[in-house]
Amino acid sequence: MVHDPKRDRLLPYGKQSLSLNDIEQVVDVLKSDFLTTGPKVDAFEEALANKVGAKYAVSFSSGTAALHAACFVAGIGEGDEVMTSPMTFIASANCVLYQKGTPIFADIDPKTYNIDPHELEKRITKNTKAIIPVHFTGQPANLDAIRAIADKHDLIVIEDAAHAIGATYKGEKIGGLSDMTMFSFHPVKHITTGEGGMITTNDETYYQQLKQFRSHGVTRDQDEMEEYHGPWYYEMQFLGYNYRMTDIQAALGLSQLSKLDDFIKRRREIVAMYDGAFQDVAEIVTPFVHHDVSSSWHLYVIQLNLANLTGTREAIFNALRAHNIGVNVHYIPVHMQPFYQQMGYRKGEYPVTESLYESIITLPLFPAMTDGDVQDVIQIVEHVIQSFRK
Repeated sequence: MVHDPKRDRLLPYGKQSLSLNDIEQVVDVLKSDFLTTGPKVDAFEEALANKVGAKYAVSFSSGTAALHAACFVAGIGEGDEVMTSPMTFIASANCVLYQKGTPIFADIDPKTYNIDPHELEKRITKNTKAIIPVHFTGQPANLDAIRAIADKHDLIVIEDAAHAIGATYKGEKIGGLSDMTMFSFHPVKHITTGEGGMITTNDETYYQQLKQFRSHGVTRDQDEMEEYHGPWYYEMQFLGYNYRMTDIQAALGLSQLSKLDDFIKRRREIVAMYDGAFQDVAEIVTPFVHHDVSSSWHLYVIQLNLANLTGTREAIFNALRAHNIGVNVHYIPVHMQPFYQQMGYRKGEYPVTESLYESIITLPLFPAMTDGDVQDVIQIVEHVIQSFRK
């Protein structure tokens, strides 16, 4: 091993991969008649729906906006409870608050880090209206068990697949399996539109309502109007938002979507290198993937066996950063955030999640990483672990 290896510059944990063709597609839109929602948005929605095996897709200005829209069309309102995971980004729960509903968390499976169906069912009440399972790191949650619980209690399932475009569950693509599914196109995700999101669904009523919600609650469909004044007329039928995606973003999304399979292939190659290097390191627990699923690997999260180390997670994190490895932590459990604490959520309620949070670190993972980048990460992680080994 190289003595005290260090990179010359920071390797981030995630990064977009843009080509000249991506740029050209965006420039073509900038030269066209449409900048905001237009033909490229329609084309991107159709292409993504086909890619994930759904009948319909509706684009939004962000993944968070898409989740908000899904909660709206699911009828979430004051007094309604929605189940989700505490091991996720805050948007998975905030979308419920936007509708004046109440997020209810259920602890996670200690192997997959996804929501535990047994914990989920224990917390369902007469006020529960929906479930938002999160496919953490790109590994699909146990959708069969979740669907069975949803059917038993007449609940709507909204998959948070921000990490999981291109993943499969028992051979079926994520995107057409539940009532609604959300994808995110933030720059660190598999494909990017700068900011952006999408809801896929097989339900035509949801589809129409999602489109109307993202555009101020307005319809221009004469058949849906209460009255009609002429061809210029439009009607606001409920309080919606301006959550539209632009043609500029959609052009980038279309170009990126054509490379999704290659991006995921490269992510899986990097994961295989990490797994091979770390599987026998006693101080590291590598990610577990259930045999029924195929992860699309948005994140590579290792768990530190701190009992075998002299330092804290923070010390190891700082040491890796000092060697220019841009590690991160995903995530701070939602219920531990000050805002949620002020709402009455308490630490100690989700022991598996909280224990996991204390020991995880996210390593760099994105398609543009070279084999040399991967070896840098491996060597530096091994060096830092060795320096903290008891």
